[in-house]
Order: sequence, then structure tokens, then C-alpha cells
Amino acid sequence: MKKILLSLIAFFAFSSFAFAAVDLNTATVDELESVKGIGAKKAQAIVEYRQANGPFKSVNDLQNVKGFGEKSVKKLKKDLTVGGGASTGKNEEKAEKKMTKAEKKAAKKAEKEAKAKKEAAKPAEKTKEEKRAEKPDAARK
Repeated sequence: MKKILLSLIAFFAFSSFAFAAVDLNTATVDELESVKGIGAKKAQAIVEYRQANGPFKSVNDLQNVKGFGEKSVKKLKKDLTVGGGASTGKNEEKAEKKMTKAEKKAAKKAEKEAKAKKEAAKPAEKTKEEKRAEKPDAARK
């Protein structure tokens, strides 16, 4: 009888970890894959998006990641969170308002870095002198 009771206690103790919401801002690819509806490619896309654009502000931001639409995000909301508790949508705005100064500063910094990275990836425009130099001699006159 003790064995059965101990095994039940152990089962419920360890099963609580399986039902915990996964934080989009800290989860690894493996942790994201454990969520029903997120496979290897989507998990990798989430991590890459997070690295390029900074932390997610809400679970709804997941729609910005390739492979996720409004319907899929709605289904995943109960299993995902951003920085702590479960995301309920209504409480997300309140949570964003309660961000500490350090968190806001880190989010702005990540946003600026992402913009700078995008700008660096764009090809530089040629100057007027470079454009003139490319034209044949007859076109210069």
C-alpha cells in the first residue's frame, strides 16, 4: 500500500512540471518543442526571432514569427507565457505597464539593436560619383 501511495505522490509531483507554462523569452528549443503544436522548426524560429528582435512583450507577439497565425497563437496561449505567469491577454497590458525601468531599458536596447542589424543587412546606396563612374563615356556628355 505504501508503494502505491508513494508512486502516486511521485507521479503528481513530477506531472506538475509538465503542465507549467513555457516562457517565450527564456525557453530553449527543446523546451519549446515540448509544447503541443510547436515542432522543431517552429521552436527554432521562435528562438531566432527572439535573438533578432529582443524579448517578446506578449504571447500575441508570436504572430510576428514565421509559421504562426492568429489561430495557432490563440491555441498556444494557455501553454505559453512571457516573463512569469500565464498569459491571459487582458492581463498582458497591465503586465507591460508594470515593467521595471531596467526591463524597459533592456527592451528598447534590444529593439535598437534589431533595427541596426536590419539596416546593416541592407545594401548601401551608391553615391552620385559612383553612379557617374559606371556610365559609359558617351552617356556622361
